[in-house]
Amino acid sequence: MNHYETVFILNPVLSDDQIAETVKKFEDFLIKNGAKMVSKENWGLKKLAYAIQHKKSGFYHLFEFTNNGEVITPYEQEFKRDERIMRFLTVKLDKHAIEWAEKRRTRLKAKA
Repeated sequence: MNHYETVFILNPVLSDDQIAETVKKFEDFLIKNGAKMVSKENWGLKKLAYAIQHKKSGFYHLFEFTNNGEVITPYEQEFKRDERIMRFLTVKLDKHAIEWAEKRRTRLKAKA
């Protein structure tokens, strides 16, 4: 099983319900295709470094999951088809990145 991390940016004009629905859609897609969710994070509304689709901000979300890799291509196609998604990036984590993500999650839990 490979370890992956996806960060995606949602359109800032969406309502809270639309954001929750979109996040659930992509989470359900992963689970339905055999992925195991490790972590989900809502980073909230953030200012963008440059305008995307004439927008200067967006709602950031992070998914960390494990899967055999076959789901990545259809998963990314779903992102491309959804007009609510402004940008996304999926990366495969190596052992050092997995370790770092673990430490980051631990720090976040300690703060909360």
